[in-house]
Amino acid sequence: MTYCLGMLLHEGLVFASDSRTSAGVDSVSQFRKMFVTEAPGERLIVALTAGNLAVTQEVITVIDRAAAAGEDEGNVLLADSMFTVARIFGSALRDVHNRDRPHLMAHGADVNASLIVGGQIAGERPRLFHIYAAGNFIEAGDETCYFQIGETKYGKPILERVVTPALRLIPAAKCALVSFDSTIKANLSVAPPIDLLIYERDRLRVLTRQRIDDGDAYFNALRGYWGEGLRALFADAPDPDWKSGIT
Repeated sequence: MTYCLGMLLHEGLVFASDSRTSAGVDSVSQFRKMFVTEAPGERLIVALTAGNLAVTQEVITVIDRAAAAGEDEGNVLLADSMFTVARIFGSALRDVHNRDRPHLMAHGADVNASLIVGGQIAGERPRLFHIYAAGNFIEAGDETCYFQIGETKYGKPILERVVTPALRLIPAAKCALVSFDSTIKANLSVAPPIDLLIYERDRLRVLTRQRIDDGDAYFNALRGYWGEGLRALFADAPDPDWKSGIT
């Protein structure tokens, strides 16, 4: 299992992913889940992956090989829009699934895989897509401005309360890290290092990219501050008027 998060904001985009892959308590590894394709000044494309690792790695390899070879078909560096980029990723994911699904199912392997793909191409606004295993996808907007994949439920409450399209980039990154902290505390299959990328609208290049490990001073300070703050808020919360004589 893994946890990945993408946010579409008025100021730009925020992406975050963990690095743990688990096939049971005795088989835990680290693999990167964030992949960046960049043509500075012209386009920036970020993909986050969750699910069957062999499937998602092959999808990324197919995309990278098409770009490196300068192919006309399936080349995200030649795509005219982020919508076309999402279609390229969706098609690659569908092709891998269609070929491998019967064999994976025959061996009892999990065949689920999904992606978050976002970025900006010169001449259009930043865009963010959630791509499903079937290769179809939906696009983020003002009503739903973030997507999660993987182990999503533990990190969702803070996002629902804080994230709006108007949220500034640094507070959004801070919110993302709190969301990851909640998930890490609740699920052993999600763990640092966390890859964090902040993209400022119309820059068309990566300006801020961090890998946050267990020893990261800021992340640990934020985790402590958040935990202590929650305990203090809980202690100060008003009691119910129906507590009667209970002390």
